[in-house]
Amino acid sequence: MTPQKCRVQGVFMAVSEMGAAPTVLLDTGGESMIPIYIGLWEAISISNALNSEVLPRPITHDLIIEVFRNFEIVLDALQIDAIEDGVFYAKLMLRQGSHTEMMDCRPSDGIAIALRYPAPIMIEDTVVEMAAVKRDDLPRMVDLKDYL
Repeated sequence: MTPQKCRVQGVFMAVSEMGAAPTVLLDTGGESMIPIYIGLWEAISISNALNSEVLPRPITHDLIIEVFRNFEIVLDALQIDAIEDGVFYAKLMLRQGSHTEMMDCRPSDGIAIALRYPAPIMIEDTVVEMAAVKRDDLPRMVDLKDYL
């Protein structure tokens, strides 16, 4: 398994005849995208991070970044490393001094944290192979800010 760097294309509402679902789109540089369906609050948090919006009071993801900084914890990367039955799995790769730790997290939380840190977002090539969708095959995507 080899991880590759990806970037967050944006946060959207995937709109279909069945309804709408908050979605983060990851771009690995090919002709396909990786849609990850997420919760609304995580979508808003990721959108805030992408747009460099700072709220008057810290939300959970902001608080985690402050803890990292205050305790000199380095976020080396977020690694999206598995997909099982349509559910993505990820780990935060953390370092404090000579101690390293990989902590399990939901990809949506990991993305919100990695964007704020900032840290690279990596995705295993096996996950890309299983989850990549050609751009033309994606449902209609409406920018989250335009939808809300």
